[in-house]
Amino acid sequence: MKQVKVLGPGCKRCETTAEMVKAEAIKLGIAVHVEKVTDYAEIARYGIVSTPGIVIDGKVVHAGGLPKAEDLARWLAA
Repeated sequence: MKQVKVLGPGCKRCETTAEMVKAEAIKLGIAVHVEKVTDYAEIARYGIVSTPGIVIDGKVVHAGGLPKAEDLARWLAA
């Protein structure tokens, strides 16, 4: 199971990003656990300055804006 963290203050883009991750995981048949991280100190520890950010299995893969579906698929499949 992949551990995915969506980093951001809880804005609409962050919510949409979390839903996109879940939807892409279902398409790919990959089990994921999506955690929303809203604590600014924890977000800063990942070096994220523009949200939403995405961390998959401890690795930052995206920061700022909505990710593209094809990028999500590539990151989740890796």
